[in-house]
Amino acid sequence: MELNKYSKIITKKGSQPAAQAMLHAIGLKKEDFNKPFIGIASTGYEGNPCNMHLNELSIEIKNKIDKDQAVPLIFNTIGISDGISMGTNGMKYSLPSRDIIADSIESVVNGMSYDSLISVVGCDKNMPGALMAMIRLNRPSILVYGGTIAAGCYKGKKLDVVSAFEAWGEKVSGKLSNKDYDEIISNACPGPGACGGMYTANTMSSAIEAMGMALPYNSSNPAISRDKLNEKETISKSIINLIKKDIKPSDIITKKSIENAVRLITLLGGSTNAVLHILAICKTANIDFNIDDFQKISEETPFLANLKPSGKYLMEDLHNIGGIPSVMKFMLQNNMLHNDCMTVTGKTIEENLKTIESINFDQDIIRPLDNPIKSSGHIRILYGNIASEGSVAKITGKEGLIFKGNAKVFNSENEANHAIKSNKILKGDVIVIRYEGPKGGPGMPEMLKPTSAIMGAGLGNDVALITDGRFSGGTHGFVVGHISPEAAEGGLISLIEDGDEIIIDAVKNEINVNVSQEKLDLRKKSWIKPDLKFKSGILYKYSKLVSSASKGCVTD
Repeated sequence: MELNKYSKIITKKGSQPAAQAMLHAIGLKKEDFNKPFIGIASTGYEGNPCNMHLNELSIEIKNKIDKDQAVPLIFNTIGISDGISMGTNGMKYSLPSRDIIADSIESVVNGMSYDSLISVVGCDKNMPGALMAMIRLNRPSILVYGGTIAAGCYKGKKLDVVSAFEAWGEKVSGKLSNKDYDEIISNACPGPGACGGMYTANTMSSAIEAMGMALPYNSSNPAISRDKLNEKETISKSIINLIKKDIKPSDIITKKSIENAVRLITLLGGSTNAVLHILAICKTANIDFNIDDFQKISEETPFLANLKPSGKYLMEDLHNIGGIPSVMKFMLQNNMLHNDCMTVTGKTIEENLKTIESINFDQDIIRPLDNPIKSSGHIRILYGNIASEGSVAKITGKEGLIFKGNAKVFNSENEANHAIKSNKILKGDVIVIRYEGPKGGPGMPEMLKPTSAIMGAGLGNDVALITDGRFSGGTHGFVVGHISPEAAEGGLISLIEDGDEIIIDAVKNEINVNVSQEKLDLRKKSWIKPDLKFKSGILYKYSKLVSSASKGCVTD
């Protein structure tokens, strides 16, 4: 079998002398033209702890690849820090960056005729973006997650990035001194690695490992650890094995492997952003999997993990009791996984887990089946007159299962943040943030700032928040996002007025405003579709192309 079936177009054809001359210029010898080319896509950049170490990691991976068997070549793509852009107009670019990452990796690998791909990723949108490119290219590929950040610490309490957001809420509500606030900010993020809880980065890395596109332990090995360093050897051998066996993403990513991923993140209490990203992954892979499938799996799967944001522990704590492989072994033993799915090791899930020990329940991080945090999953797909095409709630059970209150309506996140800061939000309110959807935002910005401020102000159990935007993986509380159709498209959320009664029911999986259809029809007659907020650039193109949240916000 030809191992260089793509690169031979430029390395072996006599009609490509300029290409070959340029390859000699980068240091290749004629004998290298017989080898497969491996593109190593790094999302490394200096401006974000999630990504600051990834260029170096990419070089280390390259140096471990056997140069007698392949030609590894590093290239870069972009990243946007969710944590840094949160609460600013920069957050509008976060979700669109997923598609830019996918497009850019696809462009380089196809444009440069690489035979294989390793993607080295960190922050939230890096992972689904890279995976979508791998699916489009369908060449032997491995996704490498840069790992989770170590915990910060202040006054004996473990900290992470969400601690900083919640500290702001405590400060503006008068519960935290300026000194303590400054110390929390200074100590929350001690170095390289992605946000430490079961937020979006760790959710997606765990899902992709369960899907089979990352090596065992890759998602739970901390960024700064001996275990992460030791991965390089396995990565280099595994990519050569995939090339030789011609194992491609289409051999690995199937409906069964998607179900494995969703079941794992349901058990772990993962981010609602996984709904958007997995829907987009399935659309790219032509897999029939929709938002109702999330609901079905959530109803069948208990929530067992005491992990932040709703729990106590971080990903590094989960790593210390066996990591994702031990959780998957437990799932396999309890008939919660499809055992025959292929993975990037060249072996099935069951073969990978053969020598792995299951979770020992002499700890407080993962509960046994007979003592769940919640007997069903935390992700709920809600329908109703507010969300005729669906919405996504993250209900861990700690918030209760039903919330009824009166609407306080805001046409932007900034308006809501100002109201929270000014102590205008009261117990029993349902905060409605609209015109922040995929088209209306545009870019469907995350709402970690207002949800964290609500928590910090001590209103987490007394206030609900609904939006056509989305939430950070660090969000917890009684929140409903991804409301579709969105306000900018004339969804009913655009017709809600201050004081309207809203009922959120996570038992019946419904979200409704208690206003007669006659009144809603009258309001609809006076509603005016807003102009796009951007007239040029990427956000203009995105708002013209993007699908609804219920379909994964895809642009193809």
